[in-house]
Amino acid sequence: MNIVFSRDSQVRGMDNTVANTEKYFGQFCSLLAAYTRKTARLRNKADQLVKQLIDFANSENPELRATMRGFAEDLAKVQDYRQAQVERLETKVVNPLKLYGAQIKQTRAEIKKFKRVQNREIKQLEKLEKLRQKSPWDRQMISQAETRVQRAAMDSSRTTLQLEETVDAFQRQKLKDLQTFFSNFVTIEMVFHAKALEVYSSAFQTLEKYDLERDLQDFRAKMQGVYGHYNTQPLANTNPSPSVLQSLASQGTLQVQLYRANEDPEHPHANHGRFSLHDVEGQSAHCVCGQGGYLMLPGHSL
Repeated sequence: MNIVFSRDSQVRGMDNTVANTEKYFGQFCSLLAAYTRKTARLRNKADQLVKQLIDFANSENPELRATMRGFAEDLAKVQDYRQAQVERLETKVVNPLKLYGAQIKQTRAEIKKFKRVQNREIKQLEKLEKLRQKSPWDRQMISQAETRVQRAAMDSSRTTLQLEETVDAFQRQKLKDLQTFFSNFVTIEMVFHAKALEVYSSAFQTLEKYDLERDLQDFRAKMQGVYGHYNTQPLANTNPSPSVLQSLASQGTLQVQLYRANEDPEHPHANHGRFSLHDVEGQSAHCVCGQGGYLMLPGHSL
């Protein structure tokens, strides 16, 4: 009977291990899916900002127009990298966590199977004890009951060994997967922030090169023309600056981002499959967004 109690304690420890994994992996899946969805919403808000920056730039003088368009183009590039970040988080972190529910279910089934075998052993032991107390002189019945107890004990012992192997393999895989999931998470974040920092540095330089005085000269010339106060002195420099020329050459590069920004801002996943971008590794990727976030969510969704 002591052996039976020892096995029962062992199985409770295994059951607690599986239940703990189910609880926390489910929470990890839910939180990381929410993190991914909010990152997608941030991308959509930034796309709207890009659109507003270009609308504003088109209403301004050439110098400011060129600067704002250059800044908007860099900001749009960051959102392309953010889109790649969203897709990779979904593929390498969220989706594998969703699939963990099947592994947990299979391990729980093995534990239930052992408990059934264990219960049969306990019942056979109880019958033997009752028989010894009720009919101690019936050696034939007692011998048969002892045989059934031995058979049940062998089944229980064999099932225990199988369960130990199953739970050990489950624990090993859990630890390995946990390491993989969060290593992927950190790598995806590092790649995005490294690329974003590079583009933001370019955006900062674009803003730093803005020639405020040239813009003021254009503004004053317009104001004098509007009100009839003409200045006979020529402007110091009427040639467009390099930033203006560069802006005119790159006006077509923002069409993808503007198309994305024109989508419904309150539905961050309305862009599903609507445009292509080049991700941080130079491969073609597509905007994929959904509404999931828990273990039972459909595949490839946000």
